[in-house]
Amino acid sequence: MQYKLRDFVPLIVIFSLILLFTILRQFYMGFHMISAMRDFMGSFFIVFGAFKVFNLRGFATAYQTYDLLAKRVALYAYLYPFLELALGVSYFVGWNPFVTNLATVVLMSFSALGVFNELRKGNEFMCACLGVVFKIPMTYVTLLEDLLMAVMALIMLLI
Repeated sequence: MQYKLRDFVPLIVIFSLILLFTILRQFYMGFHMISAMRDFMGSFFIVFGAFKVFNLRGFATAYQTYDLLAKRVALYAYLYPFLELALGVSYFVGWNPFVTNLATVVLMSFSALGVFNELRKGNEFMCACLGVVFKIPMTYVTLLEDLLMAVMALIMLLI
């Protein structure tokens, strides 16, 4: 299926706002790459987790269609938004950076595997990345989101 730019407008707007917040905060606080990544990741997880909580049951149902663990353990689909929210708060308050970054690498890499698996099969359905509030198609953009977060966390683990 061919998707149009308008299919991704909610994601673009939200991603842009998170990026703008990160830039403004860094401008005010003094730019530092690690701090910028923490701000971006904290904002990302809080916003994306919050959208998932708006309709938790709808998110869990949608997430179970493609996540490898959620397909087998329904409870995980219900816990996932709260894991994202906890990671977001952890990034903002600076709680145990090693554990926070390691958890992010594991969570987002595993999520990326499920997305990649479905894309590889050619399956087409809506992504649950913003819960079920918006209808955003599952594409390589979803995979890129997951990998971006995993890579940023990995960089912070290694630095």
